[in-house]
Amino acid sequence: MKYLREGLVHAVLVLLTAVVLYPVIWVVGVALSPGPGLPGGVLPWPSSPSLSNFALVLGRTDSQGAWLFPRELGNSLAISISTTLVGLAISTTAGYALSRFKFPGQKAALGAMAVTQIFPSIAMSVPLYFILDKLHLNDSRAGLVIVYSSTTVPFCIFQLRGYFDTIPKDLDEAARVDGATQWQAFWRVVLPIARPGLAVTALFAFMSAWNEFILAATFLSSEKSFTLPVALQRFVGEFDTAWGAFAAGSIVVSIPVVALFYALQKHMVGGLSAGGVKG
Repeated sequence: MKYLREGLVHAVLVLLTAVVLYPVIWVVGVALSPGPGLPGGVLPWPSSPSLSNFALVLGRTDSQGAWLFPRELGNSLAISISTTLVGLAISTTAGYALSRFKFPGQKAALGAMAVTQIFPSIAMSVPLYFILDKLHLNDSRAGLVIVYSSTTVPFCIFQLRGYFDTIPKDLDEAARVDGATQWQAFWRVVLPIARPGLAVTALFAFMSAWNEFILAATFLSSEKSFTLPVALQRFVGEFDTAWGAFAAGSIVVSIPVVALFYALQKHMVGGLSAGGVKG
């Protein structure tokens, strides 16, 4: 019976793994298939794999002959990294203050931030567009960083506040007794302990900015400002779609996120569980 149970468990795990990996294998098969159309079959793996779709994605040029991919990659990296840094800078201090101190308007602030999570970000696109237009920040990296930060900061604050709640206040008080200021206790004692929470928050902020398409397509109008998700939309036409190039582009866009997730994976479990059960 023991071996039978273990065999059933492994069979179920293999089945679940196959279900999870099937879409990934399907996209890879489409990306390696020559031509723009979708190959037939349950598992569209080409008989003669080709990298032509990847060459098409990576080798695109504009009307002046300038290479587009490095520019689009640079835009995506600059916007995503800036959004992550802004989100962490604001949410770490705000989350710590909401976790450690009691002050007038604290509950109102938490409620206001919770309300912002109810509405989808696209609902704010029109007022944000007019705000950026007044500031002359439309079609710019800085404008998009402001937009993404306004949508990611509230969640990051909630996440880090929950993680700071799991760190005993006795550590802050011990540091104060030893002569540290409140800022030194936060910077030298609490913040190093909160690295798992910071890793999860940074990953969320980066992925939110890296994968976002609708707002980027709304606020970016010139080809020199496009991010990678907006550039991928060029392969979807009104009457036809270059599925092979689209699949290849999707794989290319996902590589940085996968690499970042792999680099931060050792912090993921502790950061997600601790930040999710408090607050």
